[in-house]
Amino acid sequence: MRVSVIGVGTWQFGGEWGRDFSQAEADAILDAAAECGINLIDTAECYGNHLSEQFIGNYLARRDRSRWIVATKFGHRFNRFMNRDDDFSIAGVQKQLEASLQALRVETIDLYQFHSGADAVFQNQELWTFLAEQKRAGKIRHLGVSILQKGSELQAREAAKFGVEALQVFYNRLDCRAEEMYFPHAKQNNLGIFARVPLASGLLSGKYKPGVTFADNDVRATFDAEKLKRDLAEVERLQKEEVPAGVPLARWAMAWCLKNPVVSALIPGCKNPEQVRANAGAAELVEYSL
Repeated sequence: MRVSVIGVGTWQFGGEWGRDFSQAEADAILDAAAECGINLIDTAECYGNHLSEQFIGNYLARRDRSRWIVATKFGHRFNRFMNRDDDFSIAGVQKQLEASLQALRVETIDLYQFHSGADAVFQNQELWTFLAEQKRAGKIRHLGVSILQKGSELQAREAAKFGVEALQVFYNRLDCRAEEMYFPHAKQNNLGIFARVPLASGLLSGKYKPGVTFADNDVRATFDAEKLKRDLAEVERLQKEEVPAGVPLARWAMAWCLKNPVVSALIPGCKNPEQVRANAGAAELVEYSL
């Protein structure tokens, strides 16, 4: 797959980032992405109860589906705000797959990703045999693994054995663990790397200062307070010592991720078309991060 180096992350469409979205707002975001040359949309079964996928599916039904690469995930059932049940059973994944195809209103999911599961579940050969069958049936084009935030070197190391072609990993200027845990395996096995949260959940946008508080319906309200304080202090240091004068912090932070040739694409979230356009501009600033 030839993906744009900047994609569109759509967790926010599920209503867990401080606000709810309308179809018109989702359409405007995706239209802005298309205008910027972006062709990658990343979503998941549990961003709302397939709610994010529904917004995307309604959009795709009225646009040129062929220009988009749609990535979604499996392994969870959404209950309520920041509350999910794991379900990596064959029957559960089959149900999730059919629900995702219906919500996205597509016949084939371009990239279907194992979503933040434990190593024991990941190593279930029967699960990957089932997914290979779904590929042969034309319901899935490629397989990926979205590695949970705390990390799993094993999943990166063993991914190719199960037919996985891409890893989605937590990677930004505040958390560089992926360079040691995942990138060597990606190089060895020719795996794509999608870097999620390249702006560290917005902390690298420059909008938030020490002492900030987030609304109860914002996932960032669940962050550890002491770590948040340390991260925001580090952001201030980066702004003073590493970011070139006149370069927006957010663009610099994403360009910093893209400087590594192993990274195939970034998947930043966005709440409006203006943020999409700002994200897209990061591709022009890679030179500043070298």
